[in-house]
Amino acid sequence: MTTLVREAAVVPSGVERKLAPEAIIVSKTDPKGLLTYVNDTFLEISAYEEADLIGRPHNVIRHPDMPRAVFKLLWDTLANQDELFAYIVNLSADGSHYWVLAHVTPSRDETGQTIGFHSNRRAPSTAAISQVVPIYQRVRAIEDAQPNARAATEAGARALEQVLADRGQTYDEFVWHLINLEDQP
Repeated sequence: MTTLVREAAVVPSGVERKLAPEAIIVSKTDPKGLLTYVNDTFLEISAYEEADLIGRPHNVIRHPDMPRAVFKLLWDTLANQDELFAYIVNLSADGSHYWVLAHVTPSRDETGQTIGFHSNRRAPSTAAISQVVPIYQRVRAIEDAQPNARAATEAGARALEQVLADRGQTYDEFVWHLINLEDQP
């Protein structure tokens, strides 16, 4: 008889790692989000070994403070064969966390079929994160008040849309606004 051993959940430590400004994290997944490739920068900042990641869901690095709504937006966007830029906080194997500006895009074969996803991530500015955090906290508070994951995701998606509507922006416009702030001297 085979016994499944459940891995202990990584507990956030509150320690933040900073991605070097010139560093780029790269990962690839199959269509179900299972990791097929990670670069050395990914391994270094995530504190995982390659063998611990390949074949596992990309969400192994999901930080519990990250709103479900942003991942719903990500998967909905990818399902429409579009790319998405998003600010994401990830959780390293040692409990530390790190912020990234992620660019996720579908990978297609010669017939146009999605065969996986490719993500490049770079260091975001402190100014951008200072604007992202309060929005994500508001959305997470609404998600956390829901009775289950499905309800949390749906309520969070509505909350994120409303917060952004109140700002007069879509998520893409919000992200590009912050990217443009990063590019100013």
